[in-house]
Amino acid sequence: MLRAVNCFGEMHATGGPGLFVSGTLEQNAAALAREYRGKVQLIYLDPPFCTGSRFLMSKSARQEPTAAYDDALSLDDYLSLMRLALTTCREMLAPSGSIYVHIDYRMGARVKLLLDELFGENGFMNEIIWSYKSGGRSTRHYSRKHDTILFYRRSPKVYFDISSVGAPRGAQPRNHMKRRIDADGRIYFSIRSGSKTYKYYEDSLVFPGDVWDDIEHLHQRDPERTGYATQKPEALLKRIILASSREGDLVADLFAGSGTTSAVCAKLNRNYLALDASPLSLLTFRKRLLVAGNAASFLEKSHEMRLSYRESMRLEQEPQVSVKEEGGVKKLVYEGGTPLAYLAVGRVTEGIFSPAAYAFSPRATSALTFAADTPTVLHACDAQGKMGFYRLE
Repeated sequence: MLRAVNCFGEMHATGGPGLFVSGTLEQNAAALAREYRGKVQLIYLDPPFCTGSRFLMSKSARQEPTAAYDDALSLDDYLSLMRLALTTCREMLAPSGSIYVHIDYRMGARVKLLLDELFGENGFMNEIIWSYKSGGRSTRHYSRKHDTILFYRRSPKVYFDISSVGAPRGAQPRNHMKRRIDADGRIYFSIRSGSKTYKYYEDSLVFPGDVWDDIEHLHQRDPERTGYATQKPEALLKRIILASSREGDLVADLFAGSGTTSAVCAKLNRNYLALDASPLSLLTFRKRLLVAGNAASFLEKSHEMRLSYRESMRLEQEPQVSVKEEGGVKKLVYEGGTPLAYLAVGRVTEGIFSPAAYAFSPRATSALTFAADTPTVLHACDAQGKMGFYRLE
């Protein structure tokens, strides 16, 4: 027998270190600004682009697409949302902090004006062009093959380490330079201009400029793909996070989507703070960070992941399960019924669920094994992000 239980969050031993808040920016902006004022080193925003479209999520051709989010705000409402987001970010940023806002041609100019107003024109660092080969072709205008990333600082004390994202020059000569070897056996390329000779060593670092054409857009079969609409590649966030934060710093993303920013933070030993209103974002985020966390090797550091939500979309039907006990071990068997994207058993402490065992996309007769003395609460989520907590009695 199942009895519904109220929960407002989850605590996982892996997947962090970080916090995901499920909810709208309007609901959470004031609390975030108050709690994290001056504490965030880096913020990356990939907001809606005011396209007027509805974006879908589909992991495979066999899966029915599900609505991820609607990008259909009016211009006034969109600009109000961005003003709220950027004002909140300004309050959260540390004096050494910076913000990267990922946008396209539709709202790029308007968002830059907001950034100039809120961070000051002197806060502008770069307009980065992310150029990619994928996308449609047009005969009515030049094909649109880039996004813009607006990079601003909170103050002149900004932290920025270009050396952390440099790449070795390599063996390929450039600009008609001559290949030579110095007295220590190091390979370099030289070119004479005027009365000076310039040397560039093969193992010296070349730093990226403000046009990034070396990072590919995610293709349909890319192993990084989660199926979540508008997902960005990890390589893009890796460059941003390495250049503008240090290990142990706090990095925030207030339009978290599929969780790319947080996934890269976890790999680079940064703490993350993520926010998104879409139930599918929460569902995708949980799976992505847990899978990555369990695949990594952690030493003595804490890698707890917290998920927080004020309320959630409720499952329409209870999952069909049975419990068997044998030799001090219990097995929860999923009997089918409502198709699930996530199933877990564990305990609830002060409204926070902590799983003892879990499975993604369980099939009928799938079983979760856990200790017999575990207070058994069942957590189930369907493919739309609807979920429920139930005490097994």
